[in-house]
Amino acid sequence: MNKREQAWLAQSKAMQEFDLQFSQGVIAGMDEVGRGPLAGDVVAAVVVMPKEPLLPRINDSKKISEKARIDIALQIMETALFVKIGKASPAEIDKYNILGATKLAMERAVVGLKADLILVDALQGLNIDFAIKSIIKGDAKSYNIAAASIVAKVMRDGDMIVAAEQYPMYDFANNKGYGTKNHIAALKEYGPCPIHRRSFIGNFVNNK
Repeated sequence: MNKREQAWLAQSKAMQEFDLQFSQGVIAGMDEVGRGPLAGDVVAAVVVMPKEPLLPRINDSKKISEKARIDIALQIMETALFVKIGKASPAEIDKYNILGATKLAMERAVVGLKADLILVDALQGLNIDFAIKSIIKGDAKSYNIAAASIVAKVMRDGDMIVAAEQYPMYDFANNKGYGTKNHIAALKEYGPCPIHRRSFIGNFVNNK
């Protein structure tokens, strides 16, 4: 094992120890992605990682390259004791606002979960029948939250790549629904498609 791999494992160990200070029982991590884009679902993931084997390179998904995220997500899904995705649609985002829709996605993600504690990245006020600990910047501190952040990000990115095949003019494969210059230009030219969040795009285009 080289020094970089040793450093990765040491980081994972420190993040795991962070989690274990809250419970010695079954700990789940929960995180969401997709609160800011103009299009696509908001996606939540719940992950329960075993104490062994400890996976390297677990970190905040935003700090990992796209290629590495995919590789790590596959390792997580092969290793985890529980993995579940919950989504809320653009229509639900428009109906309930992004915070309400995020909570809805998380409520869907915990269906079937058996855990003593859920560690969640920042969000509070969840209507979930579990012991919950909200951790500010939890995706950079918690082993289980970071694992959930990676899975959620990879799943949502995959959804947007699929959407790009149906709606190629918006460049979803590259922008993942975020408000890039090219995406906004396409909105102005073509108007919104069915996966755009109507409540998010009023500053850029008249809804059709």
